[in-house]
Amino acid sequence: MLRWMLDLKESEVSWIPNKHYSGIYGLMKLTLTKALPADLSKVIVLDTDITFATDIAELWGIFRKFTGEISQVIGLVENQSDWYLGNLWKNHKPWPALGRGFNTGVILLYLERLRRIGWEQMWRLTAERELMSMLSTSLADQDIFNAFIKQNPVLVHQLPCFWNVQLSDHTRSEQCYTEVSDLKVIHWNSPKKLRVKNKHVEFFRNLYLTFLEYDGNLLRRELFGCPSQANPESVRLQAALEELDEDDQCYDFRRERLTVHRVHLYFLQYEYTAAEDGTDVTLVAQLSMDRLQMLEAICKHWEGPISLALYMSDAEAQQFLRYAQASEVLKNRKNVGYHVVYKEGQFYPVNLVRNVALKNANTPYVFLTDVDFLPMYGLYDYLRRTVVQLDMTHTKKALVVPAFETLRYRLSFPKSKAELLSMLDMGTLYTFRYHVWPKGHAPTDYAKWRTATTPYRVEWEADFEPYVVVRRDCPEYDQRFVGFGWNKVSHVLELDAQEFELTVLPNAFMVHMPHAPSFDISKFRSSFGYRNCLNTLKDEFHQDLSRKYGSAALKYLTAQRTA
Repeated sequence: MLRWMLDLKESEVSWIPNKHYSGIYGLMKLTLTKALPADLSKVIVLDTDITFATDIAELWGIFRKFTGEISQVIGLVENQSDWYLGNLWKNHKPWPALGRGFNTGVILLYLERLRRIGWEQMWRLTAERELMSMLSTSLADQDIFNAFIKQNPVLVHQLPCFWNVQLSDHTRSEQCYTEVSDLKVIHWNSPKKLRVKNKHVEFFRNLYLTFLEYDGNLLRRELFGCPSQANPESVRLQAALEELDEDDQCYDFRRERLTVHRVHLYFLQYEYTAAEDGTDVTLVAQLSMDRLQMLEAICKHWEGPISLALYMSDAEAQQFLRYAQASEVLKNRKNVGYHVVYKEGQFYPVNLVRNVALKNANTPYVFLTDVDFLPMYGLYDYLRRTVVQLDMTHTKKALVVPAFETLRYRLSFPKSKAELLSMLDMGTLYTFRYHVWPKGHAPTDYAKWRTATTPYRVEWEADFEPYVVVRRDCPEYDQRFVGFGWNKVSHVLELDAQEFELTVLPNAFMVHMPHAPSFDISKFRSSFGYRNCLNTLKDEFHQDLSRKYGSAALKYLTAQRTA
C-alpha cells in the first residue's frame, strides 16, 4: 500500500522536467495537500540538511501570525543568494520570483487553507505556464513555489531569516544575525556542505557535529508540558519492572530483558527483491563497532542478501555512516539491510540484536552466523541449490555449516574443501574452538565430514551451537541471554525441541577470523557472579522449555546436569 501511494504521488510530478540533483523527490513537496491526511491542518516541511539551534515549538508558534482567513498560506524565508536576481553569470535566466525569491528548505504549509483555495490546480497551472518558456526546473519545487508566489504575493508569510540561514558560498546569510546566538535554523544548502565559505563556519560545523554526537536517549525523557500517553505495552513493562527484586544478585540480568531499545531499521538504502523460485537465503548477523572491519570481507565472500543488526551508540552510528559512505565495497552493495539498535543498559543484548536482524530478513531461508566468520566462496549459490535438493520447503531441517578457525590475521582463504583439508593437516586451520570449547561443535563430527559427499544427520548434544541455515519462521533467540554465554546454545536447543533435523552439509564451510576478545567475555571469565547468574538463567530457561514442550524437553535438563 505504501509503495502504491508513493508511486501515485510520483505520477503527479513526474511530468515536470527537472535538472536538480534531487530528481523527482525534489518535487514531492508540491503534493503534500493530497499526500497527508485530510484532517491535518498544518505541517512544517524541512530539507534533510537542516540543523536546529532552538526548540521547533517556536517555529510552530509562527502559524498564529498568519493573517486573514485564507490570505497567508505559506511561510518562507527570503532567499539569501542572488540566484533569482538573474545576475550570477551571462545569460542566466532563473524562474520568476518576487524580489530575491524564497528558499524552500524550511516551509510552513497551512494545509487547510491551501486546500480551500485549490492549491493543487494553482501550482499545476503555474508550472505548465512557466515550462512553456523555461522548459525545466533548475531548483525543483523551489522554482514552482516562487513562480506561484510571484503571481500571488499576498499568500506568503515571510519568516525572519534566522529561521533558514543558508550556508552556501554566495549568500547574504551573515546579514541575518549580529550574534550567532540569534540563530534558529542552519541550512547546509551547498553541495560543499561543511566546507562552505563563511566567517562563522567553524561554529556552525561544531554545532552540527555536536548534534550528531547527541545520545538519542536524552530525547526519551518526559518533557514538561507534554503528558505521556500510557500505552498497554509501557504499562505492562512498568509492572514487570516493579515485580523485580532489586536485592536479587541477578537483578541486572533480569532488568536487561525488559529494556526497550530504540531501533532504526534500514539505516542505509536497501534495494532487494527475493528470488521468486523460493530458494533465496539471507545471511543474518549482528555486530558492534569493534567488528566493523569485517563487513567488507563478508560482502566479498557472500553475494546474496544480508541482514545486519548493529549495536551502537548514536555517535557510533554516525561513524558507521561515514565508514559505509567511504567504502567502495559497501557503497556498491544495495542488498545489505543495516538495522541500528541503539545502546542502552550495561550488557550487550546479543540475542535481542540477533532477533532484529532475523525478523528483517526478507527471504524464505536464513543463514544464522556471526560477523567474525567468513563463509566459503560460492556458499550462497551452494545453499540455494541445497534448499531444493533437501526439500526444505516440506521438511524441518537445520543445515549445519561446519565452522573452522585460524589464528593468523593474514590468511590465504581456502578456495575448496580439498584446500581446507590440506590447511587443516598443515596446522594453518583448526576445527572451531577445539582447544577451548570442543563441546560447542563436536557433534558436527568433523572426522566424518572429511570424507562425506552427501549431507548427514547428527543428533543434538548438550552445549551444541552450530551455525545453521533454517526457514525464516524458525524460533527467535531467547532474549534473557545477554553478553557472553549460552546465547546460541539456547537457540539450537529450541530448534531441536521443535524437531528440526540437524543436517551437516558436506561441501560447505566457514572460517572464524581472529580478533581481540570482547568486553563481555572478559567479564564472564573474571566474574564469579556473572557465571553464577548465567547458570541461574540456564535453569530457568530449561524450566520454561519444559512447560512449553512438555516431557519431551526433560532430556535437555538431564543433559545439562550431567554435562
